[in-house]
Amino acid sequence: MTPTWAHPHPTRVQNPITSEKIRALNARMAALGITENDLLEKFVRGSGSGGQKINKTSSCVFLKHLPSGLCIKCQIDRSRELNRFLAKRELCEQLETLRDGKASAKTQAIEKIRRQKRRRSQRSKQRSTADKRLLSTKKLLRRPPAGD
Repeated sequence: MTPTWAHPHPTRVQNPITSEKIRALNARMAALGITENDLLEKFVRGSGSGGQKINKTSSCVFLKHLPSGLCIKCQIDRSRELNRFLAKRELCEQLETLRDGKASAKTQAIEKIRRQKRRRSQRSKQRSTADKRLLSTKKLLRRPPAGD
């Protein structure tokens, strides 16, 4: 007898794409003027680590928006359905970026990391060391007098 709390299919994972998410994506696509006829969809074999499984299954989704020529390739999950959903969502984000003419959140995050990793200029380094010297002299003055 199985306990009442046990899941009937423990090896089976529930579909993470809810009907609300699908409706929201369809509304977003409609707002952008994307129809299913505008999309060329192919399922290709993925690349990268995964061994025999990745070499046998075609779970990687290739989407091409024919009017704009945008291509999206999605291989985030092992599930073809989830990859389809994520590819369509990525396509919407890319089209919104093109339409609005501003950088997407992903591009902004990449730029922020690039700025953080960039080497500091020589002038900036000199200014920083000068500030440190000033601070050290100020702290020297706070010391109690040395008694002989």
